[in-house]
Amino acid sequence: MMFGKLHISRNKLFVISLLVAGSAFIAILFPQCQSNDTNSASNYKLPKYVDYNYDIKPILSDKCYACHGPDNNTREAGLRLDTEEGAYKALAESPDKHAIVPGKPHISEAFLRITSEDESIKMPPTSANLPLTNYEIDLIGRWIEQGAVFKPHWAFTAPVKPEVPVIEDSDWGSNSIDNFVLAKMVNAGFEPNPQADKNRLLRRVSLDLTGLPPDEKLMDKFLNDTSAAAYERLVDELIASPAYGEQMALHWMDVARYADSYGYQDDDIRTQWPWRDWVIHAFNENMPYDQFVTWQLAGDLLPNPNKEQILATAFNRNHKITEEGGVVEEEYRVAYGLDKTNTYAKGILGITMECAQCHDHKYDPFTQKNYYGMYAFFNNSMEKGLEGLVNSGPSKTPRMTVTQEDLKGILNFINKWDDQEEVSVSVMGERDSIRPTFILDRGLYDSPTERVYPQTPESVLPFDSTKYASNRLGLAQWTFSSKNPLTARVFVNQMWAMVFGRGLVASVADFGNQGDLPSHPELLDWLAVDFQTSGWDIKRFMKQLVMTETYKQSSEINKKHLEKDPENIYLARSKRIRLPAQMIRDQVLATSGLLNRTIGGPSIKPYQPDGIWEVSSSGRGALAQYVQDHGKDLYRRGLYVFIKLTLPPPNMLIFDASNRDVCEVQRQRTNTPLQALVMMNDPAILEAARIHSANLISDSPNKVQKDYIQKAFRQVLCRNATEKELNLLVEYYNEELDRFTKKREDALAFLKVGEAPIDNNIPQEKLAALMSVVHAIYNLEETLTKG
Repeated sequence: MMFGKLHISRNKLFVISLLVAGSAFIAILFPQCQSNDTNSASNYKLPKYVDYNYDIKPILSDKCYACHGPDNNTREAGLRLDTEEGAYKALAESPDKHAIVPGKPHISEAFLRITSEDESIKMPPTSANLPLTNYEIDLIGRWIEQGAVFKPHWAFTAPVKPEVPVIEDSDWGSNSIDNFVLAKMVNAGFEPNPQADKNRLLRRVSLDLTGLPPDEKLMDKFLNDTSAAAYERLVDELIASPAYGEQMALHWMDVARYADSYGYQDDDIRTQWPWRDWVIHAFNENMPYDQFVTWQLAGDLLPNPNKEQILATAFNRNHKITEEGGVVEEEYRVAYGLDKTNTYAKGILGITMECAQCHDHKYDPFTQKNYYGMYAFFNNSMEKGLEGLVNSGPSKTPRMTVTQEDLKGILNFINKWDDQEEVSVSVMGERDSIRPTFILDRGLYDSPTERVYPQTPESVLPFDSTKYASNRLGLAQWTFSSKNPLTARVFVNQMWAMVFGRGLVASVADFGNQGDLPSHPELLDWLAVDFQTSGWDIKRFMKQLVMTETYKQSSEINKKHLEKDPENIYLARSKRIRLPAQMIRDQVLATSGLLNRTIGGPSIKPYQPDGIWEVSSSGRGALAQYVQDHGKDLYRRGLYVFIKLTLPPPNMLIFDASNRDVCEVQRQRTNTPLQALVMMNDPAILEAARIHSANLISDSPNKVQKDYIQKAFRQVLCRNATEKELNLLVEYYNEELDRFTKKREDALAFLKVGEAPIDNNIPQEKLAALMSVVHAIYNLEETLTKG
């Protein structure tokens, strides 16, 4: 089905959006400019104590490491500035000089070079286009004066649980998290926003924990509960909902690069969806994070593994797979192993190990040997690079078959299917003999050099082969060692970013030298250790986050917020964030009454533009042409929308959904006119507006239009419209009713969108006019944001 023509007055819709969004929307569009000029001495004040990790290392990493960092292949003049030993030792070209002399910047060659006016010796060289500001130069000078103390990279040191700050003369806070936040907030000169009203808080927490807006029954229940425990009871109810597992699984699908096709040219269908059902099940059963990841990395290597543990290993097999004739089998077998390595490093450890595939990492202490040592854990898989078209099918060797008998037993969480007796899933399996692993020159599959053995980066935590087996199970055990500095930090940061919109470490996928420093380092470590000692309890952790006063704050933005903290680093307010693509779909379906709440099962193909898969020769077999589903399958959650890797759903990509070809731990957020076009033209949204309107009228046929509009507004936004908002929407309704009365054919054409039957018992002009209003409510900025 082609997307329809525009049916809404753009000017009217824009006015409505501005009205509902309020002054905060205008402030976001036109923030006040700020001066960041640090070349003027009057504009900055040096810290009393200069810290290497937080003050100096970011400068060196950005401006110096490319030539004087950990990468042996790009290091110049034999000078290494990322280690104490390298920075202090005599210069290779001038043995009587040293780059850094602690306490003596006036004889530290590095400082003399960065302050020199002589272009022939100035560092960084002018040609590098990496000039240091006066502030950065003075900061380095003070650091050297204070002894030039080097410290290990903060993320590669195991977290220690710090003392919880005690805030005097304040009763703000629900748990320890708030103490850390408030201490930082007050120190920065901010104070917390008031708590959000119950309507907005209800919508926010429901979207965060289930991905769905609350229905009217839940609204009334929560708003009428005036007890002190009302909010906690609400949180417990949401976390116990089956929709919680779906919401949590959506993030993990991005991490695991889940898709429903193989992804290369001649793309064809694959059936990994039983693994998706397992992920939903695991989150709903509150499987501890260490077990959740261990089963996915190495469930097949556990003692006497059962089918559920083996199914979990499908996580490793979600990468792109070729079915093209004429390819070199070994090239693709290696590529699959590299993908597994990169996904593990990025998604679970939060480091950019893929940079060391072709050469030593330029910024982090990871060598090529480290990279291929980690790759060696995945290199002993039974997986083939190419099975050939003769063996083409929805899964690849090694595979596991799920039977009807399994559905009655250990795999009873998998949604039953009607048209198949069994389904196969690509899983992991280990060879009986060891396949040797070599460092690949420039990362080329056919250029092996030095042989390496399973190992992990020493800078993170050396791999103890006397304690752990040299296989994926040993790697999983190493991952969850109490001494591993990354695993807990990375996961709690991902969850924090999902809830608050920005990680405590903003670079969620990069905890290395080029990544962002944590905004609240003590809080991050407290959360990481607390999560570990709780038994890696995910539901407990999610409840901790949403129970905080930090989370409950209003999202109202004032002038000080915009001028001093536009990114909300100090968490002095709740952040307004546009909903993810799948949640936009889910919200519309849920509030219209169309949503099919079935959990799990095969992916579905909703409305898409005609010929969407025929624009290129990227599919064959079942994927040569897009064949839309019908009936109740059209109204399933966005989690279950079919993802063809060579042509992912465009309406979701426009709203920044992951295209799932690689691991992605945090989605981008963009604002483009195409997003408005999707909201105004997508048949799913127009159809939902029609059904929503029909339900309103048929449920209460004797009510006036104003009542219908108020009810629709509350169902979508979880609050009553103000008198001004309501009057504007009623005016819009009357305009549309007049238009459709004069041109009844326009009303009939408008109502035809979508496959759900039209209620002919309702006057068509009246239904079309109310549909226009509901459609406008769906398009409001407030509707598309969480905050």
